[in-house]
Amino acid sequence: MSAPPAGLEVVDLDPFDDAAFEAWHAVYLRAQHALGAAATPWQLEELRAVMQHPGSAAWSGGWSAVVAGEVVGAGFIRTPLLDNLELAELDVHVDPSRQRQGIGTVLLARAEDEARRRGRTVVTGLVGWSWDAGPLGDGEAGPLFARARGYELALNEVQRELALPVDDAVLADLAESAAAAHAAYELRSWEGPVPDELLQGWAELTSSLATEAPTGELELEPEAVSTEVVREREATIARQGRTKYNTVALSASGELVAYSDLATTVHEPGRAYQWGTLVLGEHRGHRLGIAVKVANLRLLQASRPDVTRLTTYNAEVNSHMIGVNEALGFRPVARLGDFQKRLV
Repeated sequence: MSAPPAGLEVVDLDPFDDAAFEAWHAVYLRAQHALGAAATPWQLEELRAVMQHPGSAAWSGGWSAVVAGEVVGAGFIRTPLLDNLELAELDVHVDPSRQRQGIGTVLLARAEDEARRRGRTVVTGLVGWSWDAGPLGDGEAGPLFARARGYELALNEVQRELALPVDDAVLADLAESAAAAHAAYELRSWEGPVPDELLQGWAELTSSLATEAPTGELELEPEAVSTEVVREREATIARQGRTKYNTVALSASGELVAYSDLATTVHEPGRAYQWGTLVLGEHRGHRLGIAVKVANLRLLQASRPDVTRLTTYNAEVNSHMIGVNEALGFRPVARLGDFQKRLV
């Protein structure tokens, strides 16, 4: 590892300083170059909305690495405030022209110090790499950097993409083939914020996604159930220029037992992102996963015929959901690793 460049400074990021924030984000974007068309970066206004209005569920902070007045690195940290109080999520990016100069190491050390200062003992970070490099990312820069600094791969995910529109005859056939298995359940779809009458059930259901879905070796606990946080996040989504599309399954007693949601953004025309899909354990076996995903995709295609590309991620061990996605036509394009380290 090279010694850091002479004069390297790490300065706190002010999300209300437009010039500083835009320079920070520009480095973050340039660092996505290795993934090419498969890259899924947060857009400028999406990150600005998060950092200017963090809400009650998490605190976020950032740093810029600066050499001779030029921003060459971007660091980020997020710490949950209502749950997972031992956890910090870190992100470090270096301009491609300045990589392998020790800048990322300095930024990471700063982020880990902040995590310790906030009482966090477990830190995680997401690292993307090409599909062809295999499930461990052998030889890829991101995994090499993480492992060299004491991080271990805790969960391997696969990024898949679906070309839209999917023929409605295909979707109708999938929906009909699953319908008999969930005749006792009601499906309900909508665009935008959660209806008031579903709010409590939505908060309870979605808060369990992080632990109900496969988590590998990640040290996680369920998110706190909070209807206030749901509304806070919806306000952030609106500020980000995003629109959500949602489908739930309700049991005969009216309990929300499955959901699928995805989002579009004004900052990436033609693209949508699959967010969560979950069926509660005691209600699995009724083909509710395919049911809510198909219904939600039909909603998206009816509302947004301009969207031609849908991106999703699944843990590589989540064979059931991968099967659902492959039935819809998703194909793998890249990999994502959740790396974890326990601070000492």
